[in-house]
Amino acid sequence: MNKWRDRKVRSVLGAVAVVNVLALAMVGCGTGGEGEDRSPSKENSRGSSASEGEDPKPSATERQVLAQIKGGDVAVTVKSAVRDSGGFLTVSGDVQNTGSGIWLASDWQSDERELKKNGGSLAGATIVDTAAKKKYLVLRDTTGRCLCTKFEGGVDEGKTVDWYAQFPAPPQESEKVELQIGAMPPATIQISEG
Repeated sequence: MNKWRDRKVRSVLGAVAVVNVLALAMVGCGTGGEGEDRSPSKENSRGSSASEGEDPKPSATERQVLAQIKGGDVAVTVKSAVRDSGGFLTVSGDVQNTGSGIWLASDWQSDERELKKNGGSLAGATIVDTAAKKKYLVLRDTTGRCLCTKFEGGVDEGKTVDWYAQFPAPPQESEKVELQIGAMPPATIQISEG
């Protein structure tokens, strides 16, 4: 009976994971591509919807930075942590390679046997609800693929790419969590409701 229940739970979680990955992929289609520099000066040189003489208004993502973490050859910016009604917490932002070569994210991998095959990715990231004293691991689908960014081929020197990682959502009363990525210092981030 337990094996049947475990299989059913895994298949339901897998289906939910696939739907969430597709939704995130659709949202990501409008970003203009990974690694694109989105600095205001570059945006303005390409043209803007604002009329001449007006200052373009920054988007919510540009205005909001929940945390910045630096460690080794990378600088991580956390821009959102959204809890949705389906019981998931999606954390996202960007990572910049500040080193002098390709950065492979090898020290961000998970130690879990099931997640090791994700290679250089955010599979090893965790969030900690310090109030409830609970640690949450990155979600994965039924084949063991993490619901997170995989840095296939690495990140070139000086480039910035977007990332995301999806976790089980902490209880509603938990408004802040600590994000831990690899050996970088933990960052406290505010959860918003989706």
